[in-house]
Amino acid sequence: MFRPMLRAQVITDVVVAVVLGALVLIATARGMDSPLAILTVVGMTAALALRRLSPGLALATAWVFAAFEMVTGQDPDLSNLFIAGVMYTTSAYGSRRVRFAGLVSAIAGPLIAAAYLGLDDYRTRTGIQTATTPEQESLKVAISYFAVVLLLLLLPWLAGLVRRVRRSASLSREAQLVAERDAARADRAVAVEQERVRIARDMHDIVAHSLAVVIAQADGARYALKADPAIADEALGTISTTARRALGDVRELLGALRHEQGSAPTPEIDDIDRLVGEMRGVGLDVRVEREGDPAGLPTTTQLAVYRIVQESLTNAWKHGEPGTPVHAALTYRPDTVEITVVNRRADDGTRGPGTGHGLVGMRERATMTGGTMTAGPRGDDFAVAVRMPSVPASGQMPRGLVPSTTSTPTSTPTSTSKERSGR
Repeated sequence: MFRPMLRAQVITDVVVAVVLGALVLIATARGMDSPLAILTVVGMTAALALRRLSPGLALATAWVFAAFEMVTGQDPDLSNLFIAGVMYTTSAYGSRRVRFAGLVSAIAGPLIAAAYLGLDDYRTRTGIQTATTPEQESLKVAISYFAVVLLLLLLPWLAGLVRRVRRSASLSREAQLVAERDAARADRAVAVEQERVRIARDMHDIVAHSLAVVIAQADGARYALKADPAIADEALGTISTTARRALGDVRELLGALRHEQGSAPTPEIDDIDRLVGEMRGVGLDVRVEREGDPAGLPTTTQLAVYRIVQESLTNAWKHGEPGTPVHAALTYRPDTVEITVVNRRADDGTRGPGTGHGLVGMRERATMTGGTMTAGPRGDDFAVAVRMPSVPASGQMPRGLVPSTTSTPTSTPTSTSKERSGR
């Protein structure tokens, strides 16, 4: 029944109503012929004071004292104008029922007032000679009162309705702005997560491959140091070059992360030859077959191809059977790029323990470009097959596919067992 309001608002409404009621009593003091008129002014003042705190109670109070005024035969005074304020609040702040009751009052009130004042005018005209009959004169008076009271009650009700609609529209705009702000925050969070995943993926590829080369060359240099110092010196040179290149790539990644600018390491298709040479240098027999022309591939596709081949060869060296060839096939078509890397699996499956992040990173790269990837055992071999469009479908990872730090991607039936073994 009562609306939540601040104490200051309630006090303000009461003070305003009391002041207006006192002014009405002062202005009409000489015209009041009965104490009942004072009671009517007090009742209308109470209705005005309750108009915002309880519009329904204020409307009922106004009706009660309006009926009391008519039953006691009083003439309308200035306090009747307070009903306009009550009508405004019924539509501006009232519930649906109160708002409907206000509309009914705005229509029924003028009819009742016109009938009351018209009958009173007819009683005064009885026995007086007029140009027309008393009934016609009183009817004109009733119509005039109906129009005046209708404007007095209906216009404030309509004004309150407009106020209510504008307030609802304002709240809707605020809700829309809040929703847009939350959506922008969510988009920024997704973008940050995507950037974090991208940097972690690149860091894994750079460090894993470089350390694999460095470890292999260091082992070879240790065994060849006494037998053939020249071979050891060459191995140490390879270690130095590989480590220096990895350090430069990591610095570029960290610079992009720190300043949100700069370029991250972006190897190209032509760098695959250097990659193959490095892997052959650590003892991996890599055999590459190429079909088609990679010229014209965008930078993002070239980077994805390079990183997938890099991680596949690194995994083959870590987990494959030593001394067996690794077959890599690169097929460039006008609309797609296909990558296949096949190596023989080690018998014991214990060589080079891994974390499984390599396959996750490759799958993410393929997904980002709109492609697909399968990885898993194929007989005695382990095969990685990737198919992606030549032009990436999107520059960002779809929101639903961004992995969390604790989740793992859904594996295909052929890749589950190998991913669990540390690929």
